[in-house]
Amino acid sequence: MIGIVQATEAVKLILGKGEPLVGRLLLYDALAMRFRELKLRRNPECPVCGDHPTIKQLIDYYQFCGVPQQAQEPAAAEGDLTAVEVKAKLDRGDNFVLIDVREPHEYQIARIPQARLIPLGELPKRLNELDTADEFVMHCKSGVRSAKAVDLLKQSGFRKVRNMKGGILAWSDTVDPSVPKY
Repeated sequence: MIGIVQATEAVKLILGKGEPLVGRLLLYDALAMRFRELKLRRNPECPVCGDHPTIKQLIDYYQFCGVPQQAQEPAAAEGDLTAVEVKAKLDRGDNFVLIDVREPHEYQIARIPQARLIPLGELPKRLNELDTADEFVMHCKSGVRSAKAVDLLKQSGFRKVRNMKGGILAWSDTVDPSVPKY
């Protein structure tokens, strides 16, 4: 509901039509199916929108919340592969292991037939099933979990590990449109 209201407000402001919620707060009570409107006064001391704003950019969310560096989402690594590049490796018969780190219920919805399922949560306990001499390509739904898996394997001594950026969604978009999106 919040996203719909925000989009509606943005359209009203862009088009200059309707009455935007500037200076007002709309409350919605879903149980009673009632709306209530509160009028708000502008605070001239506000650090964001006051007379002399001091906050002019977004903060570093991770630093502000005290999230340790290793818990942050990994950045895209050099050597990431696109879904098309992974498909080409499969078609050529390159010797590598494609690992799907999604959950079993996701694997049931959409999968790459050559991929081996090892959910990210199980990966640390199942490293002994993998040979450090093999080349691995990790994938998930969008590339975030597989990037974490790449980091985990590299920290565990695996050298030839790459991420399929965009995950199964990119596979569906660029390689095989018959693979469902979820």
